Amino acid sequence: MHIPGSWILLLFILLMAAVALVLLHLTEAGRIVHQRIPDRPHRRLLLASLSFFVTFLAARLLVYSITHHVGPFGYVVVGGRHIHHLVWGILLLLLSGYATLAEAGTGDTPGSLFLSRLLSIAYGAGAALTLDEFAIWLNLDPSAYWSSQDRESIDAIILFGALLAIGTWGAPLLRTTSRPKTR
Repeated sequence: MHIPGSWILLLFILLMAAVALVLLHLTEAGRIVHQRIPDRPHRRLLLASLSFFVTFLAARLLVYSITHHVGPFGYVVVGGRHIHHLVWGILLLLLSGYATLAEAGTGDTPGSLFLSRLLSIAYGAGAALTLDEFAIWLNLDPSAYWSSQDRESIDAIILFGALLAIGTWGAPLLRTTSRPKTR
């Protein structure tokens, strides 16, 4: 049986989103996050950052398993054309960006907060799926994946992941270190 990789990634992203949101609401770790990290924008950046790194890892593992024939996974092929996962990433980025521009998830109601966090997770996943194939769209060459040119994708992942992490952790850290010391 052949399972398209996009379905696996979609299910994985949905499962990851559900787990992250449940952990934020029902666990001691979630309570600590609520106390230490302000909701907007830092908690959203945290969710996007976690989603980004976990989705990148999942995409790499899935592509590795497809190329090495491990498991029942396969590429998504429509009309004889392989649909790369950067397409799904771009779609997620477009949808989450549009929803953000339309100010979805900006209210203070529980539903609005939930939507805000869901959009953050979608944004991180979309960025990971897109940047994972950065070498492909930079070189316009599908063989760039798993080649020496793939280093460009890894560099893009590291740089953007660092930006997300700095947005999450850097600003609060810099605020606390820049305060004048009292004696």
